[in-house]
Formats: sequence, C-alpha cells, structure tokens
Amino acid sequence: MTVPDAEAAPDATSPKKAIRVLIADDHYLVRAGLISLISRNPQMVVVAEAVNGQEAVRAYRTHRPDIVLMDLRMPVMDGLKAMVAIRAIHTGARILVLTSFDGDEYIFKGLQAGARGYCLKDATADELYNAIMAVYSGQRAIPPEIAAKLVERINGNELTSRESEVLSLIATGKTNHQIGTALFITEGTVKTHVNNILTKMNARDRTEAVIMALKRGLITL
Repeated sequence: MTVPDAEAAPDATSPKKAIRVLIADDHYLVRAGLISLISRNPQMVVVAEAVNGQEAVRAYRTHRPDIVLMDLRMPVMDGLKAMVAIRAIHTGARILVLTSFDGDEYIFKGLQAGARGYCLKDATADELYNAIMAVYSGQRAIPPEIAAKLVERINGNELTSRESEVLSLIATGKTNHQIGTALFITEGTVKTHVNNILTKMNARDRTEAVIMALKRGLITL
C-alpha cells in the first residue's frame, strides 16, 4: 500500500527520538563499518541491514526506517530498482545513496530513482552524519563535486539508446561488422553511430570512449 508523502519534516533535533537507519550493502565489512560509525552518534540507530535490494525492500516494509543508506550495485536486485520499490511502498521514503561510484550517470539515475542525497564511501564520519541529518530533515544532500558532475550530465550530449547499445558492444571487443550483425543494422550505420559516440563524448578513439563510458557509468562490463 502506498503511503502519501509527509509534508512536514521530522524533528531531527529532538533528543528523545533517534534517527532510525536501514543499511543496504552487499559487503559485510562496509555494513559493519557503517554500523560502528552510526552507533557512535547518539542521534542515530541502525534498525536493520540488507545484503541485496530485495532484502532492503522487505526490511523497509517491516521496519519503516527514517533513512535508507542504499548501495547502488548489489546482487539479486540493484539499488536503483530497490529505491523504486521502496518509494512504491512510501513515496516519502528518505533514501541516501552510499556508493563508491561517482560517475555522472550513476548520480543521475540514483536521483531519478528517488534518492534525496548522495554520499561516497570515502566520506568522513562527519560528512556521513551531516548527509543523514540533512536528508532526514527533508533537505537534499549532494556534495559540491557530485553536483558538478550532475550539471555536466544534464548539459552534456546524451547518447541515444542505439548509441549506448553500440558502445556496449564495442566494449566487448566486437568489430563494426559484428556489431551490425548483432543489432541487425548495416556496417555503414554502425560507423555513423561510432562517429556520433566519439563526437558526443569528445573521445579520440573507441578505446578512450569505452574507458570514459565505464568511468561515467554509461555502460558496465
């Protein structure tokens, strides 16, 4: 059942109510480290943890935490799909993406899926606390370097779905002829897509385009 989004932000300053946090990450050491950090803050408490997106959705439904710390890449169900599912349960869910991937496509997709903030895994304890407090209070928590990448993503030349398909096949080592066969298009059409990809990404060659795409999160291997 979908719960309407609350208009008023919770009182993050009340000492009687700790911020209840759900941690979703498939790495045990990451979860253990986050639990340790959050436990040091008297204003916060970890109420549940999950090792994949499906567990995160179930844990959210059961515990209704105030904040979800969500990794993007997890088995079974990734963080993006889990965020969509959680927001289907409660449109006002406050989700903070916590990841090691800072590519602009990851950022864009995370925010598009409903994340209220973005925090990298190399953030300091204070940066994590501040991000949790900001999102809990109904604000957005996007570090300046992340915001800059998001602006680049919005202002940049976005690849079409077909160009993304071509680029993904280039990353696997396929030739233009093989790409054309796989996508049922002519080799000449493939060459046109490749030229468009290089132009839009400002890449010198196919290899540089693949490296840039992987770093930005446009494709995965």
